[in-house]
Amino acid sequence: SEKENRFKWFPIMILVTVFQAVSSSSIVFEDGMLQLELLYVFLGLIIYEWIFIIADIKIFKSSNIELEVIGFFLSGISMVISGSIYAEYALKQLITIIVGSLIYCFMLWFMRSTDRAMRFRLPVAFMAFGLLAMNLIMARAVNGALNWINIGSFSIQPSEIVKVAFIFVGAATLEKLQTSRSITRYVLFSIGCIGALFLMKDFGTALIFFVTFIIIAFMRSGDLRTIAMVCTGALLGAMLIIYFKPYVANRFATYRHVWEHINDKGFQQTRVLIYSSSGGLFGLGIGKGKLREVYAASTDLVFGILCEEWGLILAITVILVFAVFGFYAIKNARKARSTFYSIAAVAAAGLLIFQLSLNAFGVTDLLPLTGVTLPFISRGGSSMLCSWALLSFIRSAGMDGGEACE
Repeated sequence: SEKENRFKWFPIMILVTVFQAVSSSSIVFEDGMLQLELLYVFLGLIIYEWIFIIADIKIFKSSNIELEVIGFFLSGISMVISGSIYAEYALKQLITIIVGSLIYCFMLWFMRSTDRAMRFRLPVAFMAFGLLAMNLIMARAVNGALNWINIGSFSIQPSEIVKVAFIFVGAATLEKLQTSRSITRYVLFSIGCIGALFLMKDFGTALIFFVTFIIIAFMRSGDLRTIAMVCTGALLGAMLIIYFKPYVANRFATYRHVWEHINDKGFQQTRVLIYSSSGGLFGLGIGKGKLREVYAASTDLVFGILCEEWGLILAITVILVFAVFGFYAIKNARKARSTFYSIAAVAAAGLLIFQLSLNAFGVTDLLPLTGVTLPFISRGGSSMLCSWALLSFIRSAGMDGGEACE
């Protein structure tokens, strides 16, 4: 099977490497001048990827590495986009990719033991509440939301870390036979997390948490009536919030009316729509687009950059790659050795796909613009670390008892 694995994945890694080399060359050789710093950064990414994958196969005897390859493929796109804006961003993204992949390894080792996961679910839950409380006290407002905490020259987004904790606690709490106590605990934990996000005015992330909660609840109960009741309650709650806090509705006032606000509230979305359509199938070329001049182009609007500079074919490819996460999770959830892995994998895949939908369809006005990042691709360390950690949940469903670290 080792020979079969090598034969199957070696050419795919070659294709990923060639893709990264070609895409990065446009900024490494900018205006005919060699940018040595960027050259070293992208060589570092390629070398690290190969070391990681070879160690995965040779040392840890992994038989399935498709998720790791996809992670590096998407992360490489993020590095090129970041480096094409500012050279120093590429190095920061490389560091977070390396740290994120190591966190991925640690979590796979940690989750190998379900007993260990059970023991740590309460400490992780308290850690999540602590991070959200710290966020409310210390965070600085960005576009009206309390998202970021500055620590020296670094900034972190605690809600990204709490996404990982939210799935871990949910899967670990509901892993055993369902009891009213375990359900009540997780419902209270979920209400606390989502309520804190509303206080931060981070409505996009709150919606992501709610959808993830629905997925976890359905995975454990399979009761559509209960899920319908929860959704109805959430809808009534949202209506009350809008009634007593009308400024919340103002955040979504331009939905489906962006062209009426082309130079004010709809400025970002209208530019995304105009510039994305100019990219055609193959794009204008990396660094040659105009959307990058718009605020938050490499974070909240990054799907528009993919369409404009890389082309519609690559943008659709990215969407299909995220669909692979869902297919992999559902396929392996049926044969996972514990309910913990099944719930965690499907919830993580659902979260990634839903967040992709909010980002891609939000900037194109098919959904309200919520200002969430595109996993793996948007610039930002917290988002990259969270993306790799969530990938470990999906991979864990395909592990057998003997696999320690991929």
